[in-house]
Order: sequence, then structure tokens, then C-alpha cells
Amino acid sequence: MSAAPVTVYVPRDSAATSVGADEVADALLRAAARVGRPIELVRNGSRGMLWLEPLVEVVTPDGRIGYGPVTPGAVDDLVAAGMFDGAQHPSRLGVVEDLPWLATQNRVTFARVGVTDPLSPNDYLDHGGIAGLRRALSMSPADVVAEVTDSGLRGRGGAGFPAGIKWKTVLECVDELKFVCCNADEGDSGTFADRMVMEGDPFMLIEGMTIAAYAVGASEGYIYIRSEYPDAVATMRSAIGIARGQGWLGANVLGSSLNFDLHVRVGGGAYICGEETSMLESLEGKRGMVRAKPPIPAINGLFGKPTVVNNVLTLASVPTILADGAQAYQELGVGRSRGTQLFQLGGNVRNGGIVELAFGVTLGELVDGYGGGTRSGRRVRAVQVGGPLGAYLPTSKFDLPMDYEAFVAAGAMVGHGGIVVFDDTVDMAAQARFAMEFCAAESCGKCTPCRVGSVRGVEVIDRITAGEHPDENLALLEDLCDVMTDGSLCAMGGLTPMPVRSAITEFPDDFLARQPISPGMQLPISVRTEGTP
Repeated sequence: MSAAPVTVYVPRDSAATSVGADEVADALLRAAARVGRPIELVRNGSRGMLWLEPLVEVVTPDGRIGYGPVTPGAVDDLVAAGMFDGAQHPSRLGVVEDLPWLATQNRVTFARVGVTDPLSPNDYLDHGGIAGLRRALSMSPADVVAEVTDSGLRGRGGAGFPAGIKWKTVLECVDELKFVCCNADEGDSGTFADRMVMEGDPFMLIEGMTIAAYAVGASEGYIYIRSEYPDAVATMRSAIGIARGQGWLGANVLGSSLNFDLHVRVGGGAYICGEETSMLESLEGKRGMVRAKPPIPAINGLFGKPTVVNNVLTLASVPTILADGAQAYQELGVGRSRGTQLFQLGGNVRNGGIVELAFGVTLGELVDGYGGGTRSGRRVRAVQVGGPLGAYLPTSKFDLPMDYEAFVAAGAMVGHGGIVVFDDTVDMAAQARFAMEFCAAESCGKCTPCRVGSVRGVEVIDRITAGEHPDENLALLEDLCDVMTDGSLCAMGGLTPMPVRSAITEFPDDFLARQPISPGMQLPISVRTEGTP
């Protein structure tokens, strides 16, 4: 009698495939055939330990044993050493679920990501999928909205607006046609959680959108995915087709009266389409430009109809809230920041990846604890939290808790949870200039403070660093930031001053004039040269 096949997991996530996961999977199949060992190869999502990708997991009586990072050339040696039996090897990590980096997290939204086959409906059901939708369909729409409101769920896209209030507004609109739109135009620097959800657990997003549709009375939904995510686009389209076949989408969802269907739309590469009204314009086939508000999208959204607009992580949190109840979700977090957030560690960081924890964890615990400091080995000098429009924070603020209100009080924002790490070689004046330059390049151009102010901002910062009337130009830059903050139509121009002001406040020495250094010249204390710790 032939031996039962060994189940082996190799991620299909974009981050893993970019460093050779597909080649590793092919090498494993060839090696297994060569040694006559049957294996069942499953392409799962990523666990989020990106420095270990490609991460191979082998199912053993002791659990799923991880090996990583694995290269295609190392596969034969691993197989010869007994990898399919979980044998010892320098690349062996142990039982993956027991790794401290993973075991200490609160995996709620990411409970299945990296664990299951993303396109297996049976895997999804076996790991708690559709329970939230079934419970929702047994309740009244108003009760579903109340459950989401009571959970304390706030928009994970950056604004932090209570999801339940938005849903209640749409529910109370009297209209035969309503929409649910998922904003998956994840364009902030250092963010990738939306992509990992779509590639690693797409049915969760589908379930969350279907619950939202039932709660507000919508019959049609759209997932707007950035063009730079081709794998996420393909996975979501496949998952939608499978969900229709399972009765999770389409007419009479799960035998109920709900009729709801989903469609994927791909953006054209504009950062501004991450702003909800600009995204709606793009969905309507127009140029992505910001709409003036009011009216708000909840009342006058896609094609002028009441529309729920939430981002991927917000909608992906909904199935768990409905399955386990609002109280269980409410018990996680602090203050008005309830539940968990997906913190994404990137930049110059040793252990980059996804960390899901309840709100309240400190910035230092994330960067130094989970991130392990810088990849370069130099000291951390600054981190930017909340994307390219977020504040730059020094290590003196590493005791700041990840909490919406605490960050606002500190002149910063949690945003989408992206954390980009910089070591002590960073030039913060250059980073401030980049914020203005980025705004100038990505502005939709509709309002003058953003369109013109960002160009003037680049010019003023250049004059400051050139030593041209620094006091006058710093005052001018402050006035310009006031105008952009108060006068811009949306957060693109309104938040661009945040990284600029934080860089000036926390790292003022970097804005001193760049003077040529002659041999034997005495350097001021504030000037750091390359290689100086």
C-alpha cells in the first residue's frame, strides 16, 4: 500500500512569488517525484513573515513545520535531509504557529491568511467562513448595522470613521438601487495588507461585502483594485466566480431574499483614486477627480445612488464581528480604537511583514520588537506612520500607543497602518521635500491649494536648504502649510503638510543650509557624515 501524500504549503502571495516561490514549488514537485514520495502541494497565502519568504510548510504529526527562506537550489538538499518528515535542517524554523513573532499576535482578520488555500471553498467553510453571513441573514438589516456599530469598527482605510454610522446612513436612504464599493486602491507607501487579504483570503472580503449589502439594501458591489496588483485582481475574479457557484453571491444568496453580485474594476494607476469620491468618479468611467462634499457618498455616491464605501480591511473585519458578536470584537483595543489593526512593517527594517495586534501596542514594540530594528544594523532615526502623508516620528515617541486619538494628539495619524523605518543616514529635509513633490505629482488638480501649493512647497524647501533667507522662507512654508491644510478639497493636499511639519519640528538640523565642505573645515555638531553612527 502506497504511503499517504504529505501536504506541503508554498505561498502564492505576490511577495513570495517575487522571490521565487513558484520555482520552489516546481522544484518540490520534481524532487518528490524523484524520490518517490507523494506530496499534495497547496499554494496558500503568506503568513506575513516576509523576511522568511519563500516559506515552505510541511504537515507533520507535530504540526506544520516551517522551512525558510527556501531557494529552488536548496530543495534537493532539504528533501534529502528529510524535509517531508519535518527533519532537522539549518533552514528548519519549527512549528510555524509556535514561532514567537506569530504566536504573540491577535490574528483576527488574518486568521486564515497563510493557513488555507485561498480559492478552496471547503477550506473557507472548514475554518469558520460564511458563519457571519448566515447569522446576518437571520437578523434584520437594522440589527446587522447595530452589531457593526456596537463593535466599534472604524474605517481601516485611514480616516477612522465609524463603519456602522456610514452603513446606517445608507440603510435609511430610500432608493431602489444602492451600491457597496470596496476601495482596494492601496497606494500608501509601506502598505500591503489589502493585497495580502485579497490574495490570501478573498472569500472573507466577498462575505464582508455581502453582509454589508444585506445590511443596507444594496444589490450590486464593486471592488476597485489598483492596477499594480495583477495577482490580487486575478484571485478576486476567480473567487467571485467560485462564490457564485457556491450560492454566496447572485440571486437568493444562501436561499435568502438577498440578491447581490460583485464585480472587479481595475484602476489606472492614480494615487488620488484612493480617495473615495475620486474612486467613484473613476468607477463611473470619468477621470479620477475629487468631488466636493457634501453631498456625501453614503447619500449621493456611485451614479448618484446611496453607496457604502469601505476599504478592504474594514469589510474583511465584518464576517468575524457577525460570527462572534460585537462584544468579542469590542473587547480588543483601547478607548475608541476597538478591534485589531494590520500593522505593516516596511522600509529599512530587519523583520518586515504583517503584524496584527489589538490597538494600544506601542510604536516601539512594533519597530524594535516585531521589526527587530533596522536591516542595515544602524540605529533607527525616524519612522513614518500612515503612508506618504503621515508624520515622521523620532524614537523619542516610540512609547506612543497605536490608537487613533493618541496619534492625533501627537500631530500624527495611524492611517492604513503602514510603518516605514529609516536609519540614521536619512535626510529629513529631503523627505519633507518628497512629500510636497509627491503631492504635486499625484494631485488631481481640482483645487488650487493642492495643485499649486505643493509645487510652491518644493521651491520653498529648496530655498531653505540652500540657505536663502531661511527664517523668512520657514515662515512662508508654515503659511503655505496652513493654506493647504485648511483650503484643500481632500486629504491629498490637506495632509501633505503633516510630514513636512513633523520633519521640521523633530529634525530641525536637517534644514540647515547645505554648505560645501572644504578640507580642514570645522563641521558643526548637527552635520552627520556617511558612516557616522
